[in-house]
Amino acid sequence: MTEPFQWARYHWRRLICGANRDDDERPYNYSSLLICGGKSSQAPKLAGKHRVVVPHIQPFKDEYEKFSGTYMNNRIRTTKYTLLNFVPRNLFEQFHRAANLYFLFLVVLNWVPLVEAFQKEITMLPLVVVLTIIAIKDGLEDYRKYKIDKLINNLITKVYSRKERKYKDQCWKDVTVGDFIRLSCNEVIPADMVLLFSTDPDGICHIETSGLDGESNLKQRRVVRGYAEQDSEVDPEKFSSRIECESPNNDLNRFRGFLEHSNKERVGLSKENLLLRGCTVRNTEAVVGIVVYAGHETKAMLNNSGPRYKRSKLERRANTDVLWCVLLLIIMCFTGALGHGIWLSRYENLLFFNIPDTDGHVISPVLAGFYMFWTMIILLQVLIPISLYVSIEIVKLGQIYFIQSDVDFYNEKMDSTIQCRALNITEDLGQIQYLFSDKTGTLTENKMVFRRCSVAGFDYGHEENAKRLETYQDAVSENEDFADTPSGSLSNTTKLRAHSCRTVHNGPLGSKPSNCLAGSCLAAGNGEGTSEVPHSRQAAFSSPIETDVVPDTRLLDKFSHITPQLFTPSDEMVQYPPLETLYIIDFFIALAICNTVVVSAPNQPRQKIRLSSLGGMPMKSLEEIKNIFQRLSVRRSSSPSLASGKEPSSGVPNAFVSRLSLFSRMKVASPVEEEVSQRSESTEGSSDSSCHKEVEKQLTDVGLTNGKVESLHGQPLDSNLCYEAESPDEAALVYAARAYQCTLQSRTPEQVVVDFAALGPLTFQLLHILPFDSVRKRMSVVVRHPLSNQVVVYTKGADSVIMELLSMTSPDGASLEKQQMIIREKTQRHLDDYAKRGLRTLCIAKRVMSDTEYAEWLKNHFLAETSIDNREELLLESAMRLENKLTLLGATGIEDRLQEGVPESIEALQKAGIKIWMLTGDKQETAVNIAYACKLLEPDDKLFILNTQSKDACEMLMSTILKGLQKKNQASPEQASLNEDLCQLPTPQDLGLRAGLIITGRTLEFALQESLQRQFLELTAWCQAVICCRATPLQKSEVVKLVRNHLRVMTLAIGDGANDVSMIQVADIGIGISGQEGMQAVMASDFAISQFRHLSKLLLVHGHWCYMRLSNMILYFFYKNVAYVNLLFWYQFFCGFSGTSMTDYWVLILFNLLFTSAPPVIYGVLEKDVSAETLMLLPELYNSGQKSEAYLPLTFWITLLDAFYQSLVCFFVPYYTYQGSDIDIFTFGNPLNTAALFIILLHLVIESKSLTWIHMLVIVGSISSYFFFALTFGAMCVTCNPPSNPYWIMQEHMLDPMFYLVCVLTTCIALLPRFVYRVLQGSLFPSPIVKAKHLDRLTPGERNEALKKWREAGEIGQVTSQYVDHSAAKSGRRPMSGPSNAFAMRSATSCATEQGSVSVCETDLDSDMPKASEMAGPPEG
Repeated sequence: MTEPFQWARYHWRRLICGANRDDDERPYNYSSLLICGGKSSQAPKLAGKHRVVVPHIQPFKDEYEKFSGTYMNNRIRTTKYTLLNFVPRNLFEQFHRAANLYFLFLVVLNWVPLVEAFQKEITMLPLVVVLTIIAIKDGLEDYRKYKIDKLINNLITKVYSRKERKYKDQCWKDVTVGDFIRLSCNEVIPADMVLLFSTDPDGICHIETSGLDGESNLKQRRVVRGYAEQDSEVDPEKFSSRIECESPNNDLNRFRGFLEHSNKERVGLSKENLLLRGCTVRNTEAVVGIVVYAGHETKAMLNNSGPRYKRSKLERRANTDVLWCVLLLIIMCFTGALGHGIWLSRYENLLFFNIPDTDGHVISPVLAGFYMFWTMIILLQVLIPISLYVSIEIVKLGQIYFIQSDVDFYNEKMDSTIQCRALNITEDLGQIQYLFSDKTGTLTENKMVFRRCSVAGFDYGHEENAKRLETYQDAVSENEDFADTPSGSLSNTTKLRAHSCRTVHNGPLGSKPSNCLAGSCLAAGNGEGTSEVPHSRQAAFSSPIETDVVPDTRLLDKFSHITPQLFTPSDEMVQYPPLETLYIIDFFIALAICNTVVVSAPNQPRQKIRLSSLGGMPMKSLEEIKNIFQRLSVRRSSSPSLASGKEPSSGVPNAFVSRLSLFSRMKVASPVEEEVSQRSESTEGSSDSSCHKEVEKQLTDVGLTNGKVESLHGQPLDSNLCYEAESPDEAALVYAARAYQCTLQSRTPEQVVVDFAALGPLTFQLLHILPFDSVRKRMSVVVRHPLSNQVVVYTKGADSVIMELLSMTSPDGASLEKQQMIIREKTQRHLDDYAKRGLRTLCIAKRVMSDTEYAEWLKNHFLAETSIDNREELLLESAMRLENKLTLLGATGIEDRLQEGVPESIEALQKAGIKIWMLTGDKQETAVNIAYACKLLEPDDKLFILNTQSKDACEMLMSTILKGLQKKNQASPEQASLNEDLCQLPTPQDLGLRAGLIITGRTLEFALQESLQRQFLELTAWCQAVICCRATPLQKSEVVKLVRNHLRVMTLAIGDGANDVSMIQVADIGIGISGQEGMQAVMASDFAISQFRHLSKLLLVHGHWCYMRLSNMILYFFYKNVAYVNLLFWYQFFCGFSGTSMTDYWVLILFNLLFTSAPPVIYGVLEKDVSAETLMLLPELYNSGQKSEAYLPLTFWITLLDAFYQSLVCFFVPYYTYQGSDIDIFTFGNPLNTAALFIILLHLVIESKSLTWIHMLVIVGSISSYFFFALTFGAMCVTCNPPSNPYWIMQEHMLDPMFYLVCVLTTCIALLPRFVYRVLQGSLFPSPIVKAKHLDRLTPGERNEALKKWREAGEIGQVTSQYVDHSAAKSGRRPMSGPSNAFAMRSATSCATEQGSVSVCETDLDSDMPKASEMAGPPEG
């Protein structure tokens, strides 16, 4: 009975809880699938960590029903409702809101005869209207989802039928776990399936994941090991294996499991074997797979969480004030109940006031007061604004519409605009205090440009490439300048063509221009060229600025000596290649193959290239090389030292030996290659003749013979390749290698073919790829070298980890060991120099393994691959066993340029009072250089650098810095105390100090520990900017969480990659940039933009507007409800607190529901206190939102007091006017209602800063609707509320001059204080917002002059504060004394700039303080 009970309880919880789930439930949910009422064809599996998948064929029928038959099918349903459950489920969801429950309680209460205040139907009206509006909105949204679901579920795919024993067309919704599916090229994958067959001879399937993560570059997936060797398509009837894998989860980058054959042999499964639902099959004729996850258990559906819902800070504040209104309502009702009891006690013997029941029983005054309490709650219910929540939703939708309609957010290059994924936190954009930003791809373009490299201790500056980049930028800007002018178009095009022809053909060894890769060479050569390469721009990271690399002349000269003749003995005395030459060979081989780049043709960018490994290489030269390396393997001799530019060849880790057997496995080129080759040759023929002359000149310069040129040109595909990389770093390095004629020609799961200059094609047997991860910070490929037959590990990664993995000893003697130490020291200096120039650095290393070592490692690695539990940990240990004892080959420096407008945006955001933290995984020097470039740091900023190796040193360093700051800036003990509330910490603006904090990843690990958190936060509070270097994704999220929770501030995190997802999700607002690293950050974000510069307008303009609008609208709702309800409350003092109303119930209900509801909504959507231009020019105006000036607790209570005053005036002016007359109750109430309407609407006019015709139209419409209803209702309702009725009351009043006088006089007296206050505030005590509003009314000339004076006044204030601070420092007080625990305090004012790099000099707060270098320890590599 246990399993049926679990099944029933599970479905009941899904029915009740919907999309919500507890943290202790399964790590995935079925929130989108038939949550209520709907029924899946199979029940989900409830227990078990693993999933067993057996094929859906006849021999496994019983086992299939036991396992796979219990899993979900492929039908998806993202809708919440069905026709049957829409009403009950929607009501159930809406009554989760406390406000709706409150009004439901009042409706039920009004049905109790003893406390009835209104007619039963009237009390239900507000609740019914609100519920109906929300239900219609939910229904329309759900119907839209239903149509999309129906379209997807009825897509067709080919599924194997066990009855007909063939593949037949079947709808996606009918696919189940265990089904065999056959897909053709360009088909979308219907479910998550393990790849069992591919028509590709190498067992490869290429997929495009743009529908899943936005990445357009191709990714490779492999057939399960053991099936790739099959010559024919897998036969489902002969499939006798079963799959065990992990339970469904939403991790797109992980899949753990194994395939177990009938003989119990296991084969490990990874994400490389999994085809994900929503991806598209490319570059493969057909594939076959078996479904392991279907429907809502697929990774795509588990990641499809839809819009994000958060509760904004303003909404939380409004909920608190609603509770105050509830308390106020209780006080008013208690007053009414007490008054009614006293009234009855005074007139207890007068039956006129105390009418007995039919049985003669008289209710006691106490019991009558108790009943009256509930009656008063019904009467005064409008005090709680039921329409407020509906209005807030409508206003936020309007705000989002206008944000998404802003043309300034449109990115023409990407054809994208801003996305608002979170629907209810727009006002939080106006209150941000801390901004946490990634660097790469967020502040920079993520276009990696190869700039410098260091090989074997020699630095190659690539100055020609730097000049090419400058010329490229000039050409681009010139092109943009003349693009819009017909007269300039032709001349500019001519310039650009000539430049392309000159520059890109200036390649080495007769290489074709790199521009041809992207199709630009064709465009430059003739006008018709572009049509031949229609899809050339589809490859990711393939813009000309990235693909065109001009080689360094010194390195190119060394490459010219890498020829077979170098190894051919001219006489009996054999001279071997210098060690530097071998390092160069290995260095560029590593650049070419240590990646996961997919090679394709430019005219068919989704067609994979398969090359003959011999290509056009003459066998004669190959035999020569073979003989050379045979001799090299048995003979060794010494050679000049490294200092002279050459190294001894003895003891080289990879001593090359011949291996001819590999070359017997070469394949013949396919017809596709021949076609590409023909096109290539025709393209060459159509190029400008001057290009060929320059190519020939370059060949002559490097000393190549015609025969060698021909051998190189025998590879027609070398220069016509497109590289599809998963990251821009990989693409940049492959393009750099190709510039030196080390061309990656093809890649298969088994081998990589590289054409290396004059050595010809080299085919590397690909044994393993260890991908990059944030823990190891490196990637490796394990290959068997085609000439030495040795297992070689090529590794590239961060210098901080590679340097620690280098081998400290050499088996070939102390001489080589010393030379390697020299190389290491020189390379480290080059790395530091690259980082100071702002370049991204990578180290390249290698390791040669013996077959015994490799076999031992492979045995342990296989066990890790086939495990399901703790697979990541086991694979990490396996990788670390392989990646050690490395030999350093060199390093690279890659430039990642700043995005357009980043410095201006950061400067504006800092002026707005937002503290910006940059969290990056780059080196300290690189991060600091970028920080200066983007104006995150100013030249005169003081820098504190935290780089320690222990927790105690970190604590001592922070304590020393804090003491010095507190003394130098005269901070009070209360302000500086560590025991003080962190929310009251000083700010740099308050102290006249601009400082920046630099902290490395190791030190950040110590600072995030609980004992140092408060000290760390106090130190950061003194700094305008904080830069965290070498930070891991986990550290990024921990930093954001620490600041948000401990300082209780509004935080915003922005990033563009998967490593930023955790940081984005932790922040109050997460913003993703839809850049070149896919869409993972966008999918996890609340808002998505295409460039960082858009953030300034999003926050400074739209954030300010949204916060100001919504704050004032919420306050206005409280005001109008309290003002109107108090009219009823004051009337109770004159009717014995009997709970009667001087207004008809219909008017009472519709007053807030209809007559005064539209104007505040329009105000909340369209109000503009300051223009967008002024808000961008004066970022300081953003401070009002950070301080919540528009909605403070004091503002709320002042608003309520004003509402009480206006209600007193609105009641007692008509009361004293008609006192002593014989008018009836409704005749007295009519001028009260009319005056209240004018007061409430004109109050909004006074508060509005920008009245448009829409505002006026809505206000006039509200007044007209009121009079129309009153006249119509008064003419038709003869006996609506006996004994009183509103018949003809409004008609009579409109003929009475006294009515107009009362309305006008009441309105003026009630609004006079508010009007006078606003006039005095705007003239005598104007706020910055009011001053800025006046600027919008000036002429352009007057406005510019006023803005200049505004800025000058602000600068004078800053200078004054700094002068006071400087005078205090000169007054004889020493900043600090005590132990010699120094801290790094740096100023860039006295720094020298050498060779274009920024050098940060160290200065001290005082003369008795040691230098930073004396205590900070060595910089973390």
